[in-house]
Amino acid sequence: MPFKHKAACRHRIGKMKFKVTNWAEYEAGLRRRGSLTLWMTPEALSSWQALKRTTRGGQPRYSDLAIETALTLGLVFGLRLRQTEGLLASVLTLMRLDLAVPDHTTLSRRARAWRLVDRRAGRKIPTKEAVHVLIDSTGLEVYGAGQWLEEKHGAKSRRAWRKLHLALDADNGEIIAHVMTDQDAGDASQVEPLLDQIDGPIGKLTADGAYDGEPTYDTVTNHSADAAVVIPPRSNAINRSDAGIASQRDQHIAAINRDGRMKWQAATGYGKRSLVETAIGRYKSIIGHRLRARSFGAQQTEVAIGCAILNRMLVCARPKSVRCKTATA
Repeated sequence: MPFKHKAACRHRIGKMKFKVTNWAEYEAGLRRRGSLTLWMTPEALSSWQALKRTTRGGQPRYSDLAIETALTLGLVFGLRLRQTEGLLASVLTLMRLDLAVPDHTTLSRRARAWRLVDRRAGRKIPTKEAVHVLIDSTGLEVYGAGQWLEEKHGAKSRRAWRKLHLALDADNGEIIAHVMTDQDAGDASQVEPLLDQIDGPIGKLTADGAYDGEPTYDTVTNHSADAAVVIPPRSNAINRSDAGIASQRDQHIAAINRDGRMKWQAATGYGKRSLVETAIGRYKSIIGHRLRARSFGAQQTEVAIGCAILNRMLVCARPKSVRCKTATA
């Protein structure tokens, strides 16, 4: 990952080339992503209807599994709720299954309060081995009244958006934690909510300079005492260690002052952080850069299902690429 201060000279640096070593397997997996072959397991058929409620209140007709199935199909194929209702009804008719289809009003209402019960759905992550966690955030647009007025009357308005915080497993590229906040939430403040979703130990955590600060180091240490934290300190950071043992942040500052930032990146493996940026690009290209839901609760549901979809797609097709070495004179 080139240092940003070298951007003026970056056009002289040749672009790295990679070769996919499992192209046949990867190509077959990409075709499976677009397959319309669907099936319903006996467990899903028996769990389609909601369990009988034992407390006061109305009896729900559809289980969380039915709502999740409908919302997942709509998000994968980029459909609105009414079109999702029609797609699911036609699929169940072709499969000759006598199952009731949630209407678009039910999907909208249940999405505001629905939460992903199993946050490991579609993922195979060891719970005992220490993982290398990559953290980053990105913005997702919200289509609201301001955008409608801008399209209709051409008036300029402040664009509203949400912030999606992701935690990625560096070994397999799968999303292991996510948090969605409003646009005013700081990146460092969401480190603890992300780490709370990770049950196993953390061997290493890598993030960009937006997460620099002792609070981030303390949060990671409280989760896993032996975890290594790789975060580039600010350019004006000062080594605050006394005669005692230097902290990890002070060690990074001393190494950058001694060897330079480029050598520090190579020594700490900071370049791995580009994988989480790739995951963000994958989310925006497949799921979309704009949230479809209007309420904040439904938007959280949309993001949770979107992350689960990406993990399932990654299981179907994961490329194994190696860097092509260029011959030097």
